[in-house]
Amino acid sequence: AETLAASVQSELDPGIVQMHSSEYRNPSQLRDGSVLIVGVGNSGAEIALEIARSHPTWLSGRDTGHVPFRIEGTAARFLVIPLFRFVFHHVLTVNTPMGRKNRLKILSHGMPLVRTRPKDLAAAGIQRVPRVVGARDGLPVLEDGRVLDVANVIWCTGFHPGFSWIDLPILGELGPLHERGVVTGEPGLYFVGLTFLFAASSSMIHGVGRDAEYVVRTIRKRQRHTRQNEGADLLHPRNARLQVPSRAK
Repeated sequence: AETLAASVQSELDPGIVQMHSSEYRNPSQLRDGSVLIVGVGNSGAEIALEIARSHPTWLSGRDTGHVPFRIEGTAARFLVIPLFRFVFHHVLTVNTPMGRKNRLKILSHGMPLVRTRPKDLAAAGIQRVPRVVGARDGLPVLEDGRVLDVANVIWCTGFHPGFSWIDLPILGELGPLHERGVVTGEPGLYFVGLTFLFAASSSMIHGVGRDAEYVVRTIRKRQRHTRQNEGADLLHPRNARLQVPSRAK
């Protein structure tokens, strides 16, 4: 996805204003005319809602789902959010069938919308369109073959974690191969903070803390095991020195 986005960006007309969501501040950065937002995650949806007040707006990408309640309400703050926090932390983990199923979905399609709903986007006049798959004559091409004549493109495609510097055979299709952040095939290599490393909460404060504690416990256990092995080696007969008493003169 990252390679495709980079390829399309380089093929778009130079007159089209392009930026990543991390560079976006407000609609004044944009040209007059329509806006294509690529990526239907939380950033893409919220930026689209703001821009749609002053520009015709298209939102491109797969539907990632949404949290089925308003997080701003009192009931949500004191009842529903604690429940979802429990589910994200204890139920949606790699140890449960439901967690493993959702992990694949989240890693391949992204987290669900939290503050916005599809009906909010529709009410704002935002047009949902399929994924961007290329460029033609300097304009973005959608998965259904349509070409969009837009003046601006905002890439809300997230960030690549950047594992290319790790020259070890530990990368799979969805990222590093590990067990709760511990790379079993490469002792000494650990990860924390990855999306759904162990649970849906792994990229949240309370989740990353638990994952870090597990990694620390694993490191301590390995250190104790190493010291025990070193002590056992010293006591092994092959390493014992033969002590010969000196003769009295």
